[in-house]
Amino acid sequence: MIGDRRRRAVFALAGALLGLALTLAGPAAPASAHAVLVSSDPGNGTVLPDAPQQVTLTFSESVQLMTGKIQVLAPDGSRADTGDPTASGAAVTIGLRSGGGRGTYLVSYRVISADTHPVGGSITYSVGAASIPPTANQAADRVDPLVAALIPIGKYLGYAGLVLVIGPVLVLSLLWPHRLSRTGPARLVWTGIGLVLGSSLLALWLQAPYAIGVGLFDVRPGDLQDVLGSTYGAVMLIRLGVVCAAAFLLRPLLTGTEGDSRADTAVLGVLGIAALATWPLTGHPTASPVPGVSVVLDALHLAAMAVWLGGLVMLFGFLLPRADERELRAILPIWSRWATVAVAGLVFAGVVQALIEIGSLRALVDSPYGRLILLKTALVVVVGGVAAYSRKLVSSRAAASGPGRLRRAVLAELAVTAVVVGVAAVLVQIPPPRSAEAAQTAAEDTAISRTVTGKTMSLQVEVLPGTTGNNSIHLYAYTPDNKPLPVVEWKITAALPAKKIEPIAVPVLRITDNHAVGDVALPTPGEWTFSITARTSDIDQSTLTLTGEIG
Repeated sequence: MIGDRRRRAVFALAGALLGLALTLAGPAAPASAHAVLVSSDPGNGTVLPDAPQQVTLTFSESVQLMTGKIQVLAPDGSRADTGDPTASGAAVTIGLRSGGGRGTYLVSYRVISADTHPVGGSITYSVGAASIPPTANQAADRVDPLVAALIPIGKYLGYAGLVLVIGPVLVLSLLWPHRLSRTGPARLVWTGIGLVLGSSLLALWLQAPYAIGVGLFDVRPGDLQDVLGSTYGAVMLIRLGVVCAAAFLLRPLLTGTEGDSRADTAVLGVLGIAALATWPLTGHPTASPVPGVSVVLDALHLAAMAVWLGGLVMLFGFLLPRADERELRAILPIWSRWATVAVAGLVFAGVVQALIEIGSLRALVDSPYGRLILLKTALVVVVGGVAAYSRKLVSSRAAASGPGRLRRAVLAELAVTAVVVGVAAVLVQIPPPRSAEAAQTAAEDTAISRTVTGKTMSLQVEVLPGTTGNNSIHLYAYTPDNKPLPVVEWKITAALPAKKIEPIAVPVLRITDNHAVGDVALPTPGEWTFSITARTSDIDQSTLTLTGEIG
């Protein structure tokens, strides 16, 4: 009866830890894509004199394509793209049909970023003159709410499985007294294996609707086939195979019939390392500025967490209640050293990885990601204090003769650690500052692209890059009915009245009959005024002005 109560208490504790972590992760927003579109050619909103032969999209990290998820719509709503788009690293190239008509084109895209998140959106460009843009059939950035809610739950089931496998297996292998039954710990380990396998299968299923932006049950066999054929699918299949092989080798250990096979132990170690590596290989570390370092650090972080938290569960649930004083005097000092090494590895890997993702001390305070890192650090300090108290109890040998205080300290460690893991789950859902900065940079493109209209002409003006320093001014002249208008002579001046900068004459070079380029150095930020005079004959000319903010 007492044994049953203890077993129920252990599983209740494990369930409570998982539930607390899921509660913390639950309110988080759906996982944000960490790749962003940083530039395009043609640029978003630009007006071109002639139809381009292709469109190039450049992202902040490498991307993978999905069948049928990139299209270019002509002004009349027909498809303007031809053939299959190609991806080379972070650049995606879309071929266009020749002879495109005048007006505004819509480029709609949805790709998979290096960290497995879908990236969707659209841009427009115009040929000749702007018009009402066509409308895509479906939002390119859509994510089903149910799918978005299930993804962090599946991830957390996998983390819980790691905790219930790695820590208990190490304790059973190296610290478990022979006289004690292994039934309870074995059930814990089999539960962990089931959680890892179940979460992996769930992740494979969820990746299909997540990637293509459909509902949970709107997935077709071809969509699942695409997932299985992707890098993400290959890594997840490796995880499933590795965990199944490890489960087969663990049976003798869990039943207490294992021999002295060092080969099996070595194979289990290799399988454990391979399984741990599959987590960072399907997440954000692969998109890090130093992916090799980040993958290793993330695997170390997971391993240290699993050893520490899983060992605490074994200590609290089985060893402290069951082992006698002599056994505890032998076990606790060894476990104390394990915990110290695990915590050191956890802190080291977490700090270095945070520095990689954050990039600056300012982002540590200014970004949601950085503030969560600070919260996580504060919690780890609290756990470290409790762990130091536990180590003091072990060093004084008081825990072996009266383990009550140590059990309470271990329970406190478990409780605070569960909150730490919950914060980590929220961190997975938030773009790190390096991604947020890339998105902000892309959003803050200061290039000026305007159309000004007079009685006899329409003038498209582009100032690139739209910041202080050297700038190029592109001019395109059209008739009021959007036909190219030949210009005999161009004159441009740039002035900043607010700072008493008089008009600066801009040298102009004619490129075609209706296209000219001028180069000017704008020394000061502010609201600049550009005056353009276009002479179309010996007696006809028009002068148009526009203002633009130069950053």
